[in-house]
Amino acid sequence: MPPLRAEPPSAARLPGGPAELTDAERAEAALSEHYARLTRIGYLLLPPSLGRNRRVLTAHWLVQRSLPRAHAPEHAGALPGEHEDPGCAYAYVRLRVVRSALTAGLPLRRFAWPRRAQLPPLLPQVWGLRLFPHSCGTDALALERALSEVSGAGRAAHVLRGLEGLTDEEVGRVLGAAGVADPRAALAEADRLTAPHALLASPEFDPCALQVRPTDLLRRRRRARTVRAGLCALLVCGTLVLMPRDGLGGRHTASGPPSASGGATVGHAPDPTAVRRVPSGLWRSAGRYDFTVWPARGDRAQDAGLLGRALAAWAGPRPGVASSKTPGTPVGPPVGPPQLLYAGDVGPASVVLFHDGLRVVRYAEPRGTGPSRETGPSRGAVVDFARVNGADEAAASALVVQRRDGRVRYLTAPWVRGVLVRDLRAPHDPARALRRRADGVTDPLPGPREDTPDCASWHALEVRDGTASRLMTDLGELTPARLTSGPPSAPHDVSGRADRESWARTACLLRTVRSNGVRSVNSWAYAKQPLPEGGGSALWLCTRAETWRGAGSRVLAQFQAPPELSGGAAASGAVAARAEDTPDCGPRRPRVLAGVLWKSDAGRWYVLAAGSRQFVSVTATGGVEGRAEGRLLAVPAQEGDRARLDGLLADGTRVRALR
Repeated sequence: MPPLRAEPPSAARLPGGPAELTDAERAEAALSEHYARLTRIGYLLLPPSLGRNRRVLTAHWLVQRSLPRAHAPEHAGALPGEHEDPGCAYAYVRLRVVRSALTAGLPLRRFAWPRRAQLPPLLPQVWGLRLFPHSCGTDALALERALSEVSGAGRAAHVLRGLEGLTDEEVGRVLGAAGVADPRAALAEADRLTAPHALLASPEFDPCALQVRPTDLLRRRRRARTVRAGLCALLVCGTLVLMPRDGLGGRHTASGPPSASGGATVGHAPDPTAVRRVPSGLWRSAGRYDFTVWPARGDRAQDAGLLGRALAAWAGPRPGVASSKTPGTPVGPPVGPPQLLYAGDVGPASVVLFHDGLRVVRYAEPRGTGPSRETGPSRGAVVDFARVNGADEAAASALVVQRRDGRVRYLTAPWVRGVLVRDLRAPHDPARALRRRADGVTDPLPGPREDTPDCASWHALEVRDGTASRLMTDLGELTPARLTSGPPSAPHDVSGRADRESWARTACLLRTVRSNGVRSVNSWAYAKQPLPEGGGSALWLCTRAETWRGAGSRVLAQFQAPPELSGGAAASGAVAARAEDTPDCGPRRPRVLAGVLWKSDAGRWYVLAAGSRQFVSVTATGGVEGRAEGRLLAVPAQEGDRARLDGLLADGTRVRALR
């Protein structure tokens, strides 16, 4: 889509003509007619660090506040030389939007009174929902990232150039009128942005065409309960304060000292000598393998002082003890004596692992500095909670016992016979053996790093129990996530060359599901598509991350061009679509449809789309029109085109693409 004109065609045709309307009326007419255009400018100028929901609401608020007050001086703040221009009403409103958006992007200072534009908007307000524009692929995401790395003035210069089509001289005048100290520096900063201007007009940056998702329902429910409990407590306290001193209007009849029962009740930690310990050989005769048959291991499994400090930290918040949990995991004290899995020294720390049927809890303190049990947990200690209900043999194969300096140690299950390390990014390299201690703790291996943008390697743990080999990876939780391949109805452990080559190009996308309580990740090659102009064949994959709590699953549709066209056999695939909390690409609804805008070696653009086997036809509408019988679509397009995709299932149901 070409850049929009700098002056809207209708700006000079306001109702009644310029001579019959006041300045406020002309500004209101310009605002109403070009509301979507002005909110897009505000949304693009606001800093991405605010988050998409707040940027949407703030953009609408800034535009609605840009209407001048009726008693304001005529053309107050208008651009110089525009007083006789009948279209200056739009330029005036645009200037106020730019000025307010730049002010909203300024950082708050500790000793300075904040400006109104820097605070959350009063109106509009949306309760219980999150609003955000439609996602439009990797190009728009790259532009969003590039805009976040420049200043507000640089974003304004780029937007006024590309979206409004202003010359550099006109952009400088607008920035100067908006209060930018150095418009030339802003223009120079905008020169470094190489993304096509057409992307500024994409639905990714349209705050008037929105998607809606709920907020965190569990957190909202907890807050509502807390507010109700607080109101009840306030009501009771107010009633007691207003009551007569004797409570019932009669004489005070207490015959003893005041009761201390109104004080807070502090729960006691379980007795460390009462923790449950599973015999070392029980797992051999057990009917199933899970955490309940793990024996108590470690060289400090009999250390009552260490166990007592760990149980005290679990029982409630303690000074100097940090705490973390995976999403959806309760952090309350144990109902009864928990099962001891491990207690021992690992590197510079002493570590304890418990299991209570629902959770695994890890306590770690600096080695050799733990105080006595009576003085509570050691300062610098950490207690972590992870949900593991319903764990099977595969999920209970290993636990993270220590994560330090980018390296991870695991505690393996007693039935694990061998442990190896495999680099997912090097599918043809053989796995190397990983040494274990007698108590099941492995040597440290490099964990996935978030601070390395090149993602050169991704080390995973391969456990072997005599009947199967399973690939597991650290995603920031106590439990490593199991990696599988194949259709959702019958996933299998990663094995064979094809599975490893597919995961080599998918591994780096695992960063997007870290710290979400992920239990397993399945990657499914659901379609293979011949590329136009003899460009080879591309793979379409659907990657789904399941969580321990059931909710919060994440799905990525991925396009993998041939290695020779995309940077090599380990080059990451392009994310074509993503979604949360959807049954698509899962056992309940094993189907998926996604598309991308692809450029051939000859420089021609195409919209490519592929669906799973349930689709009998695919249709593209909107910016690109086309239809294909079968589940593969390739339609000529232009750079920057956006298409809406849907498909027809064999039963006649029409389904939209994943988003």
